[in-house]
Amino acid sequence: MPRSLHDFVGTWQLNREINQKGTPPAKFIGQAEWSPDGDGLAYVERGTLTLHGQPPMTAERRYRWDAELNIYFDDGRFFHQVPVEGGDAAHWCDPDQYDVVYDFADWPVWSCKWQVKGPRKDYVLKSNYFKL
Repeated sequence: MPRSLHDFVGTWQLNREINQKGTPPAKFIGQAEWSPDGDGLAYVERGTLTLHGQPPMTAERRYRWDAELNIYFDDGRFFHQVPVEGGDAAHWCDPDQYDVVYDFADWPVWSCKWQVKGPRKDYVLKSNYFKL
């Protein structure tokens, strides 16, 4: 079933694992909230990021989503478009390539998996969302 902007409204549990080549996995545990913002939604995630060998730290990220499921960085730059049925999307941030797969098969439990490659980047970031 195709997803629409309204499907994301509310608060979600967010569990993320970050696997950087050659280092132990990092974890982010927190919440993601989509709330009305003009004709779109404001997205804010807040939680705790744990990196191997370091004390846990608070982390936050913000985006804006529009009705076509386009995602914009907090400063207004276009990031990528979420496929309404799930599937692949990408973002080029010179010199790095960001490829993502959205999986909505078990909605309202869903995930996105980013593969990031570049001259100094090589990691996989998997985020799992659960509606609260």
